[in-house]
Amino acid sequence: MSPSASSRARPRKSFVCGGCGAEFGTWYGRCPKCAEFGTLAEAAPAATAAVGLRASGAGTTPARPARRLTDISEAEVGPRVGTGLAEFDRVLGGGLVTGQVLLLSGEPGAGKSTLLLTTADAVARATGRPVLYVSGEESVHQIATRARRIGATHEQVYLADGNDLAQAIGHLDALGPDVALMILDSVQTVASADVEGRAGGVAQVMEVASTLTRLAKARGIAVCLVGQVTKESTVAGPRALEHVVDTTLSLDGDRQTPLRLLRAVKNRFGPADEVACFEQTDAGMVEVPDPSSLFRGVRDEPVAGTCITVTVEGRRPLLAEMQALVSPSGTPNPRRGVSGLDSARVAMLIAVTERIAGLRLADKDVYAATVGGMRSSDPASDLAICLAIASAATGKPLPLDVAAIGEVSLSGDIRRVTMAGQRIAEAARLGHGRILVPAGTREAVRDLRLGAVPAHVVEVSTIHQALTALDASPRPRPVRQPDDH
Repeated sequence: MSPSASSRARPRKSFVCGGCGAEFGTWYGRCPKCAEFGTLAEAAPAATAAVGLRASGAGTTPARPARRLTDISEAEVGPRVGTGLAEFDRVLGGGLVTGQVLLLSGEPGAGKSTLLLTTADAVARATGRPVLYVSGEESVHQIATRARRIGATHEQVYLADGNDLAQAIGHLDALGPDVALMILDSVQTVASADVEGRAGGVAQVMEVASTLTRLAKARGIAVCLVGQVTKESTVAGPRALEHVVDTTLSLDGDRQTPLRLLRAVKNRFGPADEVACFEQTDAGMVEVPDPSSLFRGVRDEPVAGTCITVTVEGRRPLLAEMQALVSPSGTPNPRRGVSGLDSARVAMLIAVTERIAGLRLADKDVYAATVGGMRSSDPASDLAICLAIASAATGKPLPLDVAAIGEVSLSGDIRRVTMAGQRIAEAARLGHGRILVPAGTREAVRDLRLGAVPAHVVEVSTIHQALTALDASPRPRPVRQPDDH
């Protein structure tokens, strides 16, 4: 064999970064892409058995021949299995699908293990079938202590620990084919003896995920993998890990508040933008079916510098209170403080409000924040932020029954937003009788009558029109408003 042929037959080495997934031909101590140290590891060599097949054009007889799409009935897929948690089922699109593989990620301390223990207990109670929880980070005694604390004590929940993939599959085999759900916490702590490399490396993570995915599809068992996250709040390991699984979930939340939001980032069997709300308590994860009350203040009298808006998390409308404080500055450079909002966008809204409303804010400290630790990047809250700033600067409180929805441009115009009907319906359901919306929105929500007070939709085109409409409104809040505006 010639030297050239020998070099072609030898697979080329490649190194993959465990932080960002970038691939390089040589090893570096520091990844050139993400600048992280010690994250490059040698990738498993690609299989070369298919080279001869490509050259000859030959193939192998498949174990199962291809079938017509019309010949596959829905009964073969099987019905969804409810988890026993309405909020979790909401994110999944109605429950677990047979053979579905989920990837749950979240920052340390977000409550991933607590949520999955609660889910394991709920699935066991709802189905009466075994649920296997395998941990590579804690012992069974530690898991059992937490399970008893949160009340997840169903007899069909089985706990196991270990870092070997073969042992985890052995636990699954021992429980028989009737297992409803398998949870692996976490995929970065388990390794396979068939692949070289440390646990958590690119090759090991992909081998563990691929093996469990094939197992889930072959046996019809739902599998949930827990994924660690990097400093950038992305799933650690190769990005291909997210492509292997069917559903990718993210558990977010501020450590200073008990609220946790479970988001569906990817979902092959349901909506990919759904959000579920949980509250982390001493008794575990508790569902929050109506989270709007957590993000708004409760008061009997209006206060200057506050305005209610309706944001959308996934496909769920949530009421949120935008607050602003304007005070004289004692420094040459006034401060601009932001909490729960995008600082660059708030700075723009301060400038727009100052110009359109004719206010002098250049020599004043301006602070803007949300209530309840909520983080909002929804442009529909722009109008509420501008009105809160104007209210704080003038000392005039807005009526309690007013809600403002709309995106604000640099010219001071108010633009229409998505899901306007759902936003208005949520505001009306919670008793807000006057809702400021962009021009042209009323046609989409004609004859809307929801909530304790009939919804009175007021269309405004600019911030100036919104301020004028509020100045002309009576105070305190009216109990009822006519429908034709």
